[in-house]
Amino acid sequence: MTQHVSHNGFAPLAQVEAYWEALRGSRLMPNRAEIDPRGIEQALEYSFIVERIAPGIARLRIAGSHLSDLMGMEVRGMPLTSFITPGSRRQLSDILEEVFETPATCTLQLHSEKGAGMPPLEARMILMPLKSDLGDVSRILGALISVGDMGRSPRRFDVTQSALRPIVSGSSNTAVIKQDAPAPVAQPAVKPAPATKSHQLHAGFNEPKVPFQSETPRKDAPYLRLVKSDD
Repeated sequence: MTQHVSHNGFAPLAQVEAYWEALRGSRLMPNRAEIDPRGIEQALEYSFIVERIAPGIARLRIAGSHLSDLMGMEVRGMPLTSFITPGSRRQLSDILEEVFETPATCTLQLHSEKGAGMPPLEARMILMPLKSDLGDVSRILGALISVGDMGRSPRRFDVTQSALRPIVSGSSNTAVIKQDAPAPVAQPAVKPAPATKSHQLHAGFNEPKVPFQSETPRKDAPYLRLVKSDD
């Protein structure tokens, strides 16, 4: 994930991610109780912890000062979707569920449109799951950072791209990037080449066809016999 967030002023996100990775080791994820603010001291103002309170809804339990600056108010207790425009909130809710349920980590690219006293603003967010004291996956360690002139608050963002990485214990994660794209164009069906006796192509779960064979033991023995009777 680091290569996605360590450039253009987003380096603090890489620090939070590296801290989470170091804590989890070969496990799927660390526990909430293991998080020590001193481990991410240089990124505290951008960091947050949310708690899952309902499907697709996560509430901020701890939030750095940068998040309050973006909203122009204290954000603890607010849903994470408060930072997102109404048109992208369903997308973030779905991402939160995937992070909790898969489990997975996710990097999001965000964009805030220009408005009165608000210049265009680019931001990044990372989400990484944590286990609660009860052992369930109901916490997320994350970070949100914007780069540029913040302008007038509150600032809300559209989700322009997300990279979801299912977590595999003891190995690195592979990103699944999602972004707005045109619908795929249907391709014409390709007629398969005729199979030969020595080589047949079988697609999916299809089994090769077996030619019908008669149960009659001798080729010259009739299977049916017509008996004519005038009675």
